[in-house]
Amino acid sequence: MLQLYSYWRSSCSWRVRCALNLKGMDYEIVPVHLLRDGGEQHRPGYRALNPQGLVPLLVDGGFRLGQSLAILQYLEARNPAPALVPTDPQEAARMWALCQAIACEIQPLQNTRVLQYLAGELGLDEPRRSAWLRHWIAAGLNAVEESLRSRPQTMFSFGDSPSLADCCLVPQLASADRFGAQGDWPRLRAVALRCAALPAFAAAHPERQPDAGKP
Repeated sequence: MLQLYSYWRSSCSWRVRCALNLKGMDYEIVPVHLLRDGGEQHRPGYRALNPQGLVPLLVDGGFRLGQSLAILQYLEARNPAPALVPTDPQEAARMWALCQAIACEIQPLQNTRVLQYLAGELGLDEPRRSAWLRHWIAAGLNAVEESLRSRPQTMFSFGDSPSLADCCLVPQLASADRFGAQGDWPRLRAVALRCAALPAFAAAHPERQPDAGKP
């Protein structure tokens, strides 16, 4: 069985859980608490598995893979059905561009280690950290909203069935709400609402994870 080293509140782990559930793949959650005792991701045992010391980490037998977008690509290649990437090459490229806009441009700025560095090394107090974070989340989601508004209206981001873009979008919108970012995102909100009604997305929600809320 696949193992997913995950933290319940990690949006990177969340997007992988969505994809695994949409594909109906069996997997075991191995919790890695990012805050307890300075962060379990820094322990030697976990660093031996994943030198980056990040989550998620997917283990498939003797194969280990970090980085959520790489994991999403691997899952699509390993289990092509149901397809979570558009068949048209241009549409697929646009989908991956949206995934990268979230996973490479927006989400890294809310990463725990980034916020800890802002607080510890740069001495930014909580109000300034929060303002900085809200600014970049909103700016990023504004661009994603604009990109979807330029496309024909569909049920999900890239058609009438979920794609990997939706797996990335849902956790990022939740993070925007969590951190208090504000913006006019009706297209994104509508897609996220449709996703929330699907069992695969509901099961991936942080509050339904085995380590949810544990101190």
